[in-house]
Amino acid sequence: MLRGFLLISLLFTIAIIAVFGFRGQKSTGSPLEIFPDMVRQMKVRAQAPLNFFSDGRGPRLPVTGTLPIGYEMPKPKTIATPAAAATVEAVQTHPRVGFSVGTDYYDTGKMGDNWGTGIPLEVTRELMERGQQRFNITCAMCHGATAAGNGITKQYGLATVVTLQDERIRKMSDGEIFNTITNGKNTMMAYGPNIIVADRWAIIAYLRALQRSQNAAIADVPEDHRAELGKP
Repeated sequence: MLRGFLLISLLFTIAIIAVFGFRGQKSTGSPLEIFPDMVRQMKVRAQAPLNFFSDGRGPRLPVTGTLPIGYEMPKPKTIATPAAAATVEAVQTHPRVGFSVGTDYYDTGKMGDNWGTGIPLEVTRELMERGQQRFNITCAMCHGATAAGNGITKQYGLATVVTLQDERIRKMSDGEIFNTITNGKNTMMAYGPNIIVADRWAIIAYLRALQRSQNAAIADVPEDHRAELGKP
């Protein structure tokens, strides 16, 4: 029985060697590769020629406007008109455009050792519209257009998405929400490297408006508009 086992093992070993061959064996013919092992890939190697393009070059120039990771965006070009030039100067010198760099409430959401509350920017129509735009781009796919936690990702199985209309979130301080956006929480990734500080506060301002719109009372409606509520 042992002899039969050894014979079968020997034949099996010979069969494996015959099929896969010895790597590195010299031959003028094309080897039979059952598993290429990623040795040969349909990709463009650095500085290698490629017949796909008319110039025969594999490497291509980056798309116009491409920036290496870690470099700041180029400053706007100087424009001839005085009004446009003033606008460019304001953009270039605005101290609130950028990512978190300090330890104050604006950059961390903390007042001392506690989470603070309040939007450290002037809440204007422009800020709210910016917050709506950033929310719809960054947040709505998970939390939904009304922050009810019913975004498209939840419909496809991401069951851990919470509703931002929950009483706990509505009572949460603005600073803690800012920190969650910046550093992430549980299955939510950190958006600090992707969203500038001013946009994070704009998102929070818009979120507060969403929360109020979905939990409004009659007292929130101006008296001269209350009569319109019953109209179709």
